[in-house]
Amino acid sequence: MSSAKPAITLQDVLDARERLRNSVYLSPCTRSEMLSRLTGLEVSLKLENLQMTGSFKERGALNRIATLTPEQGKRGVVAASAGNHAQGVAYHATQRGIRAVIVMPLTTPLVKVTATRGFGAEVVLHGANYDEACAEALRLCEAQGMTFIHPFDDPLVMAGQGTIGLELLEQVEDLEAVVVPIGGGGLIGGIACAVKESKPSVKVIGVQTSRLPSMKQAVYERHPVTLDPSTTIADGIAVRRAGDVTYPVVERYVDEIVTVEEDEIASAILTLLEREKTLAEGAGATALAAILQHKPSLAKGTRTAVLVCGGNIDVTLLSRIIERGLVQDGRLIRLRITLLDKPGALTELTTLIASHRVNIVDTLYNRAYYGVNLGDTTIDITMETRGREQVAELLGALTAGGYKHERVL
Repeated sequence: MSSAKPAITLQDVLDARERLRNSVYLSPCTRSEMLSRLTGLEVSLKLENLQMTGSFKERGALNRIATLTPEQGKRGVVAASAGNHAQGVAYHATQRGIRAVIVMPLTTPLVKVTATRGFGAEVVLHGANYDEACAEALRLCEAQGMTFIHPFDDPLVMAGQGTIGLELLEQVEDLEAVVVPIGGGGLIGGIACAVKESKPSVKVIGVQTSRLPSMKQAVYERHPVTLDPSTTIADGIAVRRAGDVTYPVVERYVDEIVTVEEDEIASAILTLLEREKTLAEGAGATALAAILQHKPSLAKGTRTAVLVCGGNIDVTLLSRIIERGLVQDGRLIRLRITLLDKPGALTELTTLIASHRVNIVDTLYNRAYYGVNLGDTTIDITMETRGREQVAELLGALTAGGYKHERVL
């Protein structure tokens, strides 16, 4: 642990719990037999996706709002966000009769704008990205004397998120490890402080997307650095620079930071849907993705709490993620197959495929492209399978049948 004085203390988190009591849902943290078998760990899922606004963000937002003076409350609060933080601020400010203005980028999906307005906030659409929206929020804050609520780089916000750590220690008997997604560091900073100051033996492991490992890079370089922009399905933790307030807390308390790939996140979302009947957004599934891929340094049988931190996901994105996850798992495959251009050739091919109990979901028949010989044709076939073993059997049968084939990615 670092010797630097942290931005928050255990008492700050305990105080936050009292402020949040009866206003934030005590989310369940239950053991998963299936995930325990898949990972070799004793896995319990902390389901913060079940909060009123669909994510943990309302904890930090409420803790900050609850500390406003009466004068600050009259002037209102402002935040910049394209997602979960916006809804958390909107809901809890409105519940207390406090004006909330949320600045969102012009590119924010309509469903998120509508949800934020539905929780009672005034939504201002401004800028092409979060940085431009944030600049406008700070301008409004200055011009109207409002209070700016940062999504992560604020000790009160961090302490609010830390209440999850207190709950984990109470909900998981003999807890040995906690796996937490990292964006700017507010969530893991609060949880790590609460856990390490209460039970130092518990390992705290952070997970970032490999496309924006801002906190991992900050720890490596020993100060926050700004990474180049990148897109990821884990948009909730797509933070280019670790927080100046959160970084020292993470450096002091967090034992390990690992990264996960896009396909691994998609597969984790699919696993949660199929095995646990739980919906998670990309950021919400990164912690599970890490343990499914055995990324953290955890011994077999370690009693591990895994945070599912949010479930707000656009349905069109969800459909693409499910499809990507199926491809990653080998349960959706597209093959380009060459066959003779003669009557009955397609019937023979589909009969072979059907004999292996593989389901055809789409075909594209082509004679003119892909450089095929005259007298031959190609067909792209998308198929559903039970997994990689069945795919291997099918590929072997196609080869044995004299069919030239290749995967189409």
